Amino acid sequence: MQVFKFIRNVMATCAALLPIIVPAAKATAQTQPTAGVKTVLLVHGAWADGSSWSKVIPLLEAKGLHVVAVQIPLTSFADDVSATQRAIALEDGPVLLVGHSYGGAVITEAGNDSKVAGLVYVSAVAPDKGESTLALITSVSTPIGSELRPDKSGFLKLTPKGIAEDFAQDLSAKEIAILTATQVPISVAAMKGEVTTPAWQSKPSWYIIAANDRAISPDLEAAQAKKIGATTTTAPSSHVIMLAQPARVADVIFDAASKASSK
Repeated sequence: MQVFKFIRNVMATCAALLPIIVPAAKATAQTQPTAGVKTVLLVHGAWADGSSWSKVIPLLEAKGLHVVAVQIPLTSFADDVSATQRAIALEDGPVLLVGHSYGGAVITEAGNDSKVAGLVYVSAVAPDKGESTLALITSVSTPIGSELRPDKSGFLKLTPKGIAEDFAQDLSAKEIAILTATQVPISVAAMKGEVTTPAWQSKPSWYIIAANDRAISPDLEAAQAKKIGATTTTAPSSHVIMLAQPARVADVIFDAASKASSK
């Protein structure tokens, strides 16, 4: 009799806890990717730094992802790839690489690391073997080209007009002023760096096209997305879509993190 009484008490306790446990489990399932990718590495582009992901990072972290914004030096293609490879090495398990603009070339090369489960291109270049960022973006002219100013050391900087009208035309005046003050020049050598082995040939990819991009042609973006076989999203945005439409970008990244390891 004592045994039966004990079993009834255990069952009653489980029944009482069920309404608490089940919602908690559902909440966890809704906020974390079901696949194995829990770490996202964000690689910025030219004339920017890791803070360009400031609006996207909290959205991804709220979904249970571990996020790292890689600070690439923009001094040479090799330097930028090495900085990304070092960031990958510090993380455990599979990672998702996300690259904006020139950062797309960087993740295309660095993405060959065995830890990388997938690639997300955000209004970015996705070079093939032997292609460079400079060759791609100049293959289809855009308004931003006339607003680039080289210095004596071989670095390119954007004019205030270029940032306001061709780089971030849909941001607020305050945000544009900050981007102008904090922009990081990129070396011509970095933009001329050629990809040796495109990671998108062996890794699943996603691509976000910025339909109002005046830095990289939206037509070029669409052509690259098609060429690499990426799952593609298009949004009416300037080149800096991660600042103009962070929720849209975060949704694509979260979807990629959920599916990358299952492809």
